[in-house]
Amino acid sequence: MDYDFSGPQSGPMETFESLVRAEFAPKNIYLNTASSGLLPARTVEAMRTAVESAAAGRPTDMFADVEAARASFARLTGIPVSRVAAGASVAVYTGLIAASLPEGAEVLTAEADFSSVVNPFHMREDLKVRAVPLEGIAESVRPGTALVAVSAAQSADGRVADLPAIRAAAREHGARTYVDASQAAGWLDLDADAHDYVSAVAFKWLFCPRGVAFLAVPEDLGGLTPLFAGWVAGERPWDSCYGPVTELAHSARRFDESPALFSYAGARRSLELLEHLGVDAVRTHDLALADRFRAGLDALGHEAVPAPGSPIVSVPGLGHRQEELSSAGIEVSDRAGNLRAAFHLYNTPADVDRLLDVLSR
Repeated sequence: MDYDFSGPQSGPMETFESLVRAEFAPKNIYLNTASSGLLPARTVEAMRTAVESAAAGRPTDMFADVEAARASFARLTGIPVSRVAAGASVAVYTGLIAASLPEGAEVLTAEADFSSVVNPFHMREDLKVRAVPLEGIAESVRPGTALVAVSAAQSADGRVADLPAIRAAAREHGARTYVDASQAAGWLDLDADAHDYVSAVAFKWLFCPRGVAFLAVPEDLGGLTPLFAGWVAGERPWDSCYGPVTELAHSARRFDESPALFSYAGARRSLELLEHLGVDAVRTHDLALADRFRAGLDALGHEAVPAPGSPIVSVPGLGHRQEELSSAGIEVSDRAGNLRAAFHLYNTPADVDRLLDVLSR
């Protein structure tokens, strides 16, 4: 499959494999994207240019980078750019949503979901927060449920939520849905338009620098009050630097946090790369590697946590081997005693086979 690309690292037509090789050069076998993704070469170069330009007193227009990154995220998730806010933290955006709920509202969550998705709701003692197993969320939505908050893919073990079923159940009972796509954006076929709110940090599967996150909101802005609105949330930011902001942005930009500009200078390039490669191609690549690993585990007598259709593979009882694997040049995670391997576009079948070889000893 060919991709049309004319960036600085390669010629006008590149295959998926050669473009990835041009952008990524890990010095080890890196299978830890669920913790943090690797940065492409173009991203590193863009950040270096931005830092050096600032040091020389000739800073680049990094606010243009914020807008380009916002537009890329909108295209990748299938919504208008006017519905995307740019910030730095899922927890902040969860807190914004939590603050919008009326006293006594019920929030339905998944058991043991990532803290940034659920903890802000618990900080409001006047909310009713109910946790159920991930597989039972759709059937647990009931009259009086105000919001269903769930990760699209679970951080600990990669299990993928049945988002269509959850959305259908929420609609039936008049509830809104909030999806954290931090472990899914970049490989999952994510339809942000199907949900009220979608957040994601970008330093994992979107291989952006830390300090970049997005929030997608509905056309009506979801009834959210921009509690932390600063000058960047103004319809005309440079006219909103002093005193109260007299006119908030008419779009989701009213929910922007003051951006980590150097991070966004890099994020722009990372998201451009993902758009060139295509999420479908990345997903096919990632899932093939995960399936190869699952098959190899079966042959070794190990059983992974069932997570079909996910590039995150969690193996109970093997977390204690994380240090040994790291010493062998293989980076994975130990999560609650489970070995967690996460396969992304810069990984190869040889990486999978090397991991299985070390585990077989």
